[in-house]
Amino acid sequence: MTAIETLLRENPDLAPCVPDLERAFALLRNSYRAGGKVLVCGNGGSAADSEHIVGELMKGYLLPRTIPQATHQKLVEGCPAEGTYLAEHLQGALPAISLVSQVALMTAFANDVAADMIFAQQVYGYGRSGDVLWALSVSGVSVSVLHALQVARARGVWTLGFTGATGGAMPSLCDVTLYVPRASVAAVQSGHQALYHALCEMLEAEFFA
Repeated sequence: MTAIETLLRENPDLAPCVPDLERAFALLRNSYRAGGKVLVCGNGGSAADSEHIVGELMKGYLLPRTIPQATHQKLVEGCPAEGTYLAEHLQGALPAISLVSQVALMTAFANDVAADMIFAQQVYGYGRSGDVLWALSVSGVSVSVLHALQVARARGVWTLGFTGATGGAMPSLCDVTLYVPRASVAAVQSGHQALYHALCEMLEAEFFA
């Protein structure tokens, strides 16, 4: 069963999201194939989702991710005592950074400059043309998220938005937007989780199957 089939079996109301889910997959796949990385941000529950997404991308999710044999050999040759251990305990990774994790930087920037710029500053510092900013906001009007998206577009960073039924102000700032057609915050967030799990499964199958 494919990731999309599983998604729809468990969340039939998310069927309208499938075309944009496929577009989001293509966006992320193309960025990774070109050597890009993913930056993820959101507030509150969406901050927790940002961490969750990075966890699924940076290590094995559903499949084993054996590192390339050439890297394995370099570790064994370069570190005779522990090279085999290192090689056997590393996993293939899809580079991703959670912008909600930089506590010292965020609190310093909020205190010294502007709290609504905590993600935008990191996009400016980390983002490069061809990367993807994956932004989550149930309302679609979270100012810190919108500022991050605005800076991303100025930096040539692709933008992927996860939001609620209306989308708020996000759609005009996102190359791809996924709207969860549910009413409550909790229901939208559970829809986001189902969608990003499907995306992570699709990406893992693409790069590590």
